[in-house]
Amino acid sequence: MTENNLETAIDSMVASRESRREDWDTLAFQTKAGPEYRRAQIRYVGSGGTGHHENDSLILEADHFTFSNMLLPPGAVGPEHDHHDVEEAFFVLEGELEVTIHDGDQTASRVMGYRDLIKVPPNTPRSLRNIGDTDALFIVMLGAKKPQLPTYPATSPMAGINRD
Repeated sequence: MTENNLETAIDSMVASRESRREDWDTLAFQTKAGPEYRRAQIRYVGSGGTGHHENDSLILEADHFTFSNMLLPPGAVGPEHDHHDVEEAFFVLEGELEVTIHDGDQTASRVMGYRDLIKVPPNTPRSLRNIGDTDALFIVMLGAKKPQLPTYPATSPMAGINRD
């Protein structure tokens, strides 16, 4: 490979922070259940579990996993949902995040802070809540090139809410 080809190759592998944007629209349909469900996705590799973003030229193509950041304002909630096809990992960069797993009417929660990680297996409903006074910023990784859209159990505030 020539030096010029290496330069082109490495540039195609980089997704800089400056080139990312906060997408407050991709999950805006969830605010039909309440304003606390407003949050932003910041995509890096693949579209994550939020839908189809093939026309977003800023996303690096996923081969085996997706990688994005999620931004939750204070008090914001990621509603109870499930991924049947993939495990999902959350890694906190800023703020305090309460992560809850659900089994019918039973729940278990843990508070996650700076550089804490939780890996949730498939078929385990989970929800998130920013319990801090500042924005919570965290990494979301899903273990597939193109994960299925999440499902919402009957106990989720999103049950019956349709995507636009």
